[in-house]
Amino acid sequence: MTRKLTIVDYKAGNLASVQKAFTHLGLENEVTEDPSVVRMAEKIVLPGVGNFAAVQRLADRGLTEAIAERIRDGVPFLGICVGMQWLYEGSTEAPQVRGLGVLRGKVARFECDLKIPHVGWNTIQPTISSRILKDVPAAGFVYYTHSYRCPIVDGVVANTTYGEDFAAVVERDNVFGVQFHPEKSSSVGLQILKNFSEVKA
Repeated sequence: MTRKLTIVDYKAGNLASVQKAFTHLGLENEVTEDPSVVRMAEKIVLPGVGNFAAVQRLADRGLTEAIAERIRDGVPFLGICVGMQWLYEGSTEAPQVRGLGVLRGKVARFECDLKIPHVGWNTIQPTISSRILKDVPAAGFVYYTHSYRCPIVDGVVANTTYGEDFAAVVERDNVFGVQFHPEKSSSVGLQILKNFSEVKA
């Protein structure tokens, strides 16, 4: 049985399209900014767009600790775009703001000579087997829009190249993250969201 999805609202996520994608898949979901609701969540999704500084609102509203508690309890968590970047220790985009620190290292701006931000369709290149990438075609295309990239560290299960290699998908125990926007990535993105919905706690 698929568990209800809780989408965290911290005023920086593309909530409508994320919610619409899950609804399209027939998955029950709710949007909340209430830490007490997050502490009861069966699965947590953290979308994100814009500047890394926005994740400070998670701490300010008591959502960081609520999410961390549920992760420690084994509840599946998915971070999207800035939501994935938040899983690292921090970002050079907002050095004063701490990340969750589930993954080591810091997010940094692209240093390549290509146009920044990296916007549009690009591939994901799986490096090891992953539950969230089940039935996703090798080198499948997904939609990106970001100026800062995540380092490749333990827990990264797929990379992407845009002038330089960077982390596209992470999976560590019950914690998952995608740098791209699955809700805008057609059938590949929907498969990834479906896979997350089927992860068992």
